[in-house]
Order: sequence, then structure tokens, then C-alpha cells
Amino acid sequence: METFIKNKQLPVEGSENNRRTFLKKGVLLGTLTGVTGLGLVTACKEEGEPEVSPPEDLMREHGVLSRILLIYDTCKLHLANNEQFDMAILKNSAEIIRTFIGDYHEKLEEDFLFPRFVNANQLVPLVQTLYIQHSTGKKITGQILQLVTPVSLKNAEDTQKLIRLLHDFNRMYHPHKAWEDTILFPALRKIVSKNEYFALGEEFEDREHEFFGENGFGTIVEKVANIEKQLGIYELSEFTPQL
Repeated sequence: METFIKNKQLPVEGSENNRRTFLKKGVLLGTLTGVTGLGLVTACKEEGEPEVSPPEDLMREHGVLSRILLIYDTCKLHLANNEQFDMAILKNSAEIIRTFIGDYHEKLEEDFLFPRFVNANQLVPLVQTLYIQHSTGKKITGQILQLVTPVSLKNAEDTQKLIRLLHDFNRMYHPHKAWEDTILFPALRKIVSKNEYFALGEEFEDREHEFFGENGFGTIVEKVANIEKQLGIYELSEFTPQL
């Protein structure tokens, strides 16, 4: 089945629900911005640019994602080598992926970025793929959380399934975030006004505080650092090869 966006015929991957939801979000945002502007079109920070620009905000959140991917890689290696470790490490990491990346970070992209690119008829195939990958990532995370129990370490079949899930998640999200960082995010400023761009930064900051408290990002980074310390991969110097 094909979907039509701004009279342009574009193939869309994924389920019918994904297609329907993706287009619904684009139409909804277009309607809301036309009526109320969501406070973004006319808002402007008089003192200059926001403390953290929208792409910078999203990219530093990708830094959190990258550190979780490293945790996943380390846990996957332990599982493959039948090495015992605290499964709470994986559980807590997957919870951060679910809440901070899935429910918060990706929701920002889906609510504030993706529909704008669709309405501007820019990078639409890329946006559609990113949207579908968000849905896939949530499914994988749900399956990981079902398996991260002490029992799974004693069940060879579940252990192999967990290894595959960690592999699949990392294999998808390494290029996912790279394409967003190098293609999607840099293009944002080209499709929105200066005022709207600044106001998006304010909106992102407000939502971060609403979801995670005044020091929201710092709190999440601290949680990730504690997990890294438990796993023995906190020190950056340990990753420097000996030549």
C-alpha cells in the first residue's frame, strides 16, 4: 500500500497502524500550529538563542543512548561468554531506554520534528523510516524487559534470544542516531523560522524539567554513570588501545 503526502506518492514501510499514526501526527501538528501556533511561531527569546538549541538538546540525548548501547554491548558479551553479572544492570538500562529515549526523546521528535518535515515535504522517506524504527525499538525494549531476570541466565534459549535482541537493538540504533545527527537535525533550521527554532528549544527544556525534574538531563546521565560503574566500564581511559 502507498501513502500520499502533499500529493507526492511515497512508499511507506511498516504496518498499517504505523502509517496511519505517522500521517495523523503530521495532520494534527499542521492543524494546531495553524490555529494556536503552539506558542512557537511568535515566541522569541529576547536575550538571544536558547541556552541549548533543539539539535544540541537532541544530540546530547543521543549521547545517553550511545552510552546505553555500550552497556548493551558489554552485557551481550558477558551473556555470550556465560559470564555471571547482575541482571539488574540490563533491566535498569532498558528502563532508561524506555522512559528517557522512547517515551521522552523520541516523543519530542515525533511531536515536534517529524510532522514539520512532512509538512515541508523535506526528507519524508527518512522521517518515515525513523518513525518506524522508533516503533520497532519500543517492541525490542519490551521484549528485553521481559527477559532480564535471573532465570533467563539459566535458560539457554532465553539467553540466546536476549543476545539477539541486544544485537538487533544496537544494530538499528547506531545508524538511526547517526542519520538523525548528520542529516535530519541539521536540516531543521532550514524549515522553521528563527523564532520557531528558538521556541522549540524552550519547549524541549520545559518538557525535560516536567518529565525528569529541574536537573533532568544531569539526573539521567548520573544514572547511566552508576550503571557503567557497576559494569566496570565507567573510565573512558580503559577504552584507549595500547599501541
